[in-house]
Amino acid sequence: MSNQFTFVNGALIQTQVMQGLTFTLIKYEAPRNVSGSWWSNGLILSWLAPETYPALAEVHILPKDAPTNYLVPRFINTTFEALKYKVLIVNLQRDKAYLVRIRHRSTRAKDPLWSNWNPDLVVPAELEHEPEITSTLELSNGTRKVMLTWKPMPSAAAVTNVTFNVKDTQSSHDCPCRKKKKEHNTEKNSATVYVSYSSVNITVVAKNPASQSPQAVIRLPVASAANLKICNETLLNGKLKKKTCVELYELQDAQLKPKPVMILTARGGKKRREQIKTNMRDYIRYLYFEHRCVNGKPQTVQMCFIYKKEGVPNKEPQEFFVSNLTQNSAQLFWKPIPYEHRHGFLTHYILCVEINSQNEECFNISTSKTSYRLKNLTPDTRYNISLAGVTRTGKGLPATAFFITLSESPVNVWLSFGLLFGFFLFSTMCTIVLKRIRILILPPVPTPVIPDFTSRQPESEQKWERKEEVDELTLLQLLQEGTSVTEKTPIFTEKWSDGSDMENEGSDSEGSSDECESPNSTSHALRKSGMTDIEKMDVELAMLIYRNGLVFDVKGESP
Repeated sequence: MSNQFTFVNGALIQTQVMQGLTFTLIKYEAPRNVSGSWWSNGLILSWLAPETYPALAEVHILPKDAPTNYLVPRFINTTFEALKYKVLIVNLQRDKAYLVRIRHRSTRAKDPLWSNWNPDLVVPAELEHEPEITSTLELSNGTRKVMLTWKPMPSAAAVTNVTFNVKDTQSSHDCPCRKKKKEHNTEKNSATVYVSYSSVNITVVAKNPASQSPQAVIRLPVASAANLKICNETLLNGKLKKKTCVELYELQDAQLKPKPVMILTARGGKKRREQIKTNMRDYIRYLYFEHRCVNGKPQTVQMCFIYKKEGVPNKEPQEFFVSNLTQNSAQLFWKPIPYEHRHGFLTHYILCVEINSQNEECFNISTSKTSYRLKNLTPDTRYNISLAGVTRTGKGLPATAFFITLSESPVNVWLSFGLLFGFFLFSTMCTIVLKRIRILILPPVPTPVIPDFTSRQPESEQKWERKEEVDELTLLQLLQEGTSVTEKTPIFTEKWSDGSDMENEGSDSEGSSDECESPNSTSHALRKSGMTDIEKMDVELAMLIYRNGLVFDVKGESP
């Protein structure tokens, strides 16, 4: 008996010659490069085929870390595709990881032999959901720094290495406006992407050896689009610098969802520039970006709006109506003109107000406003109003409306008079009450009566001589108790001999003499009364005489 061994493409062929008979035994080597991938109908296992003919495979598959008594062998005929054997395993749970063993044998040999088992293969669970991404954004000198973080993938799907593929429409590791885009792969749960100010989509896809997740998309709109200005019309005529490119986005709605239509680079030359101008449409708004590559990062150096050709709006402001009417005011409301109907840069609105089809007054309104209040109107008057958008080319179609202000109500007039009268009455009452309170708190002080001595000039310069008269002055002494009032004791009786003494004593003696001898004096009144002497004395002592605003206390002198 003789044996002959031949190894062909991973198959060991043994030829035995016994008693003139030849036997051929074929044994494949252990499956190599085994891999598994999840498909919609199950798990597909594939490995290198030792020959171009299908084979029979024995597959042992069970959940990872499960007891071996759950193992159920499966015998499956393989298919041959692209130098590989493939088998489909069904009825598996896609959210679990599996341990796989395979051996195979030929189906053409009469006495085929089973190959050895492949090394244990761990097939991770399927990545059914996209990564849950959180992003933060920083703007710095024309460059946006986007920091991405995401949650770890399920443990069954991450039993083997999970990698994350990050890429964007501008290519985060390359300058913009280049055709060749690079991808960034990482095993971490975070990544940093640098993009320009133009619109960009960033995608993140998780991958394991058996599947890949749906892609998670981060959409970044145009940066700071609200404050954009109008471009210089000569921008597309100049020559671009090296490492500089221009992107033109066609905009047809207010949400600024641009569609990139044209890219111009410094290498494009004049021919490409003229081609772009030809492809641009009239009356369509474009978003112009100029990018540069600075230290390997994209940077936007200029962004603005541009039109190839402008016109006037071919549509009026939408839903123009009047509300909140009163006697002297009205509120106007409207919606902006759609961007595709503006045909140019809308500079302002013009509002015209016509009174009774006679006088018309027009004024400008900012394009940022969608309402306006008319004031100082005349009651019961018809007003015709029109509103139109204005571009740099001219005025567009107007939206028109009319309204009649409310008339004055008689009830309101009487109410106004009533309120006015009530206010007047209330103020008068308050004034009276305040005066009474002031009198109670601060009573008035009597004002002394001061005679008005008016100096009178003599009618002539001739001096008049006045003759002095001498009267007798009798001073009565106050009597002690028990003394009769009728007894008169002269205290001092004297005639003045010269005028000087009279001048010194005249005023006092004159007052005393008049008071004592006058019929209207107090003593005269007491003598005529029927009072006793003591009572008369008490009354005389208590009496105060008020003369010419001065008060004198009558006192007697002791002898």
